[in-house]
Amino acid sequence: MIGLREGLEAALIVGIIAGFLANQGRRDALRQVWVGVGIAVLICVAVGVALELLTADLPQAAQEGLETLIGLFAVAMVTYMILWMRRHARHMRAELESSATAALARGSAGALVGMAFLAVLREGFETVVFLLAAFQASTSPLEAGGGALLGVIIAVVLGYGIYRGGVRLNMARFFRITGAVLVIVAAGLLMTAAHTAHEAGWINFGQQQAADLSWLVQPGTPISSLLTGVLGIQPFPTIVEAVIWLVYAVPMLVHVLWPQRGPASRRRASEPAPTPEPEPTRG
Repeated sequence: MIGLREGLEAALIVGIIAGFLANQGRRDALRQVWVGVGIAVLICVAVGVALELLTADLPQAAQEGLETLIGLFAVAMVTYMILWMRRHARHMRAELESSATAALARGSAGALVGMAFLAVLREGFETVVFLLAAFQASTSPLEAGGGALLGVIIAVVLGYGIYRGGVRLNMARFFRITGAVLVIVAAGLLMTAAHTAHEAGWINFGQQQAADLSWLVQPGTPISSLLTGVLGIQPFPTIVEAVIWLVYAVPMLVHVLWPQRGPASRRRASEPAPTPEPEPTRG
């Protein structure tokens, strides 16, 4: 889901810019866009490898502390991304094409190359940090990596289909549904961050057991892989972990799933009510 969501965001932005340049006959700028995309992908991979190597070389307590910071940073980035996409998903194509038109009018194709480069770099960096935090919480990093790769491949295929015009998606609905799933994943990462913060010696309060979920989260079962590896839910969550999960997940889910009013309905709501006509007097 992380690979699909983040990959599709980057694929959409690059696809919209590439389609615009192709329609304008700017094949020279289009080649530069692909070069920028490739460089951004390489930078993101290098950042991921560097963070993983840094984590592996630290003492145990320092590893737990760094994993906590990575988890918190990942949750902050994905929260910002969810809120931003909820606000802009409906009009993203129009906004990008308007910016692209303005850039070409100024004779600057480099601005479009920079837009594509920064889009992939931003989404790729978010993906790397988020996945690194998820891998550290996962019971099977290899399977988690395979799932992330599958999500990115599907995102690229969907992005190409949208670029060619053969795939139609309701972007607002798609990002609302995937946003709700990512809220649960991010809440699980916060639970894991609270756990690693305790292991690092940073949080020593609220460590009493809040619930017994061992009947559901049984080690070695597919359900355990889903609940612990993906959603971060522990078989014996502590009070602080449960509180953190609820404080983050409940308001975020309400915000993400709450129906948005379109511009037309907002205009109608802001218009004053019509003044009733006076009834004709009877003679």
